[in-house]
Amino acid sequence: MPDQPDAPAAPTDALPATQPLARPASKTELFTAFSLLALQGFGGVLAVTQRELCEKRRWVSPADFVQMLGNAQILPGPNVCNLSLMVGDRFFGWRGALVALAGMVTAPLVLVIGVAWLLSVTVGEGAAQQALRGALGGIAAVAAGQIVGTVLKLAAPLREHVLGLGVVVPLVAAAFLLMTVLHWPLLWVLAGLGGTACGLAWYLLGKPGPTA
Repeated sequence: MPDQPDAPAAPTDALPATQPLARPASKTELFTAFSLLALQGFGGVLAVTQRELCEKRRWVSPADFVQMLGNAQILPGPNVCNLSLMVGDRFFGWRGALVALAGMVTAPLVLVIGVAWLLSVTVGEGAAQQALRGALGGIAAVAAGQIVGTVLKLAAPLREHVLGLGVVVPLVAAAFLLMTVLHWPLLWVLAGLGGTACGLAWYLLGKPGPTA
């Protein structure tokens, strides 16, 4: 019986459809990454955080980023600081959480204090306050655009959400309406809509799937 021909070898340059996520090599790299991230966040660091962690460094998947951001929104304190604690804890435990938080706040704190001191010495305290107020007012417009762009990026993983777009989109619209038009407190929105969404997701995740 003749030998069967060997199967053609797979091309060596073929890449997997989905590449595995990376991780920081050390706590020093974690601190440096969050320090650079914070220094880029003029007008709002959330947009930079999503790009750095998900797209550039690939430490966190977009779906995980959305989930951690949701948890960071519920917890008291600044969202990005809560998020840095979660990311650091994921890789290096509580030490990583403290390192990531230190990287997030140290460089901006030193920079802002240094600029405020320099302005107060050179132009006087009153003029410094007026200059800073004008600068922050201009940054606010850019921050609004960054937040809108980040929201559009974060909406992509919602396509695979357990609730489905038929439920997710009305919840997003209701949250937007309650916050911007009716001016409900954030706690009420989280307790009402967030509690409803958690209950629906819990029910669907616990519901047995179809049997063969």
